[in-house]
Amino acid sequence: MSQDGRGHPAVPFREAVRVWVRVAALSFGGPAGQIAVMHRIVVDEKRWVSEHRFLHALNYCMLLPGPEAQQLATYLGWLLHGTRGGLVAGGLFVLPGFVSILVLSILYAGYQDLPVVEGLFFGLKAAVLAVVVEAVLRIGKRVLRNRVMVGIAALAFVGIFFFQAPFPLIIAVAALVGLFGDRVAPDLFAVVRGPESAGTDADAALDRGPAQRPGVGRTLGVAGTWLAIWLVPLLAVAAVLGPDHVFSQIGAFFSKAAMVTFGGAYAVLAYIAQQAVEHYGWLEPGEMLDGLGMAETTPGPLIQVVQFVGFMGAYRHPGELHPMLAGTIGAVITTWATFAPCFLWIFTGAPFIEWLRDNRRLTAALSAITASVVGVVLNLAVWFGVHVIFAKVDDHTGPLGLRLLWPEWETVDLAALVIAVAAMVAMLRFKVGMLPTLAVSAAAGLVYTLTLGPVP
Repeated sequence: MSQDGRGHPAVPFREAVRVWVRVAALSFGGPAGQIAVMHRIVVDEKRWVSEHRFLHALNYCMLLPGPEAQQLATYLGWLLHGTRGGLVAGGLFVLPGFVSILVLSILYAGYQDLPVVEGLFFGLKAAVLAVVVEAVLRIGKRVLRNRVMVGIAALAFVGIFFFQAPFPLIIAVAALVGLFGDRVAPDLFAVVRGPESAGTDADAALDRGPAQRPGVGRTLGVAGTWLAIWLVPLLAVAAVLGPDHVFSQIGAFFSKAAMVTFGGAYAVLAYIAQQAVEHYGWLEPGEMLDGLGMAETTPGPLIQVVQFVGFMGAYRHPGELHPMLAGTIGAVITTWATFAPCFLWIFTGAPFIEWLRDNRRLTAALSAITASVVGVVLNLAVWFGVHVIFAKVDDHTGPLGLRLLWPEWETVDLAALVIAVAAMVAMLRFKVGMLPTLAVSAAAGLVYTLTLGPVP
């Protein structure tokens, strides 16, 4: 095995590539499940990165617009092998989801009414609920180590679920709480420095001397390069086809969406769905949930649902192209506009985050942020679970502006509930793997649809 500049064993690049392929293939269940998969492989199994270093990187990615799991993979790849490592880890994380959703979008556009397709989606959507719940429990056990952290998570859940507090506001308040808490009870606000991090050599291949403050010239050069990589192709499309062409609209809209997707896909889904349905006419009402089911049940970032939106938009406004070809081009442009900025954020900001990783006050702030994110992810799990189990869900506003869900019990989808509960028992009680659980659930949904059919 090769060594780094200080004589520590370095991770071979080929082995890292194989691991990132494995992470990408197993990255089901939205960001919570994907982060859990990365933690299990990179921290627990390979021991390439310590718990402290992993959570430090995760906290930064949680602050960024865009898919935090893909950005975390890019960050860890960059830690191990620089820019090429980040490109490989981040690119491979997106590739399986892109291919899967492209295939599913083609099937949806051409064959969405087939019972086989309907049945597979039915079973998969129910099983994904179990995947998300398992992932929330896994992350919570790592972060919620005292009552203060539990309280922050609970308040974050209440704020976003009942009051629909903006995700950036929750993060800002959590950061302030962490900074204040470091002054009054520093031990309670340093959970990212858990005891399992002490004395470990997991970061040996990463410790190449004291972290240096990044230079201004280097930072501006990296930022300018990735801004050009992101925007020049999209500007070229608009210049050639005109700003009113569907491809130009897709590039502009999803570039803007990439700047405001704080909190992950769910935080921006309502905005994307509204614009796609009412303004652009790309989707029919309710189709966003079908796309969300695709993203939930395929490997890759949950925000990959926007690829389905871009595909359907170009498919329904193909111009002189064949609809399927237009849809494929729309999917590519959407994916580029969504994920190119992620490399900009990581390659520009990660060196500063590494330079500050031993700052005690920053650690306390990021610990509180991590706890608040657990509450936010729990809200996402509840939201998804309610919309899977109940055939119809109405949102109401109660006293004090509270957001309330009043599902009618006669609309409970018993088949979805049975599949979801069975999947939870399999994963949480009997420790059945994610892929077998998804496969069996998809088969159950297919059998149910083909034999009994969905209950009205």
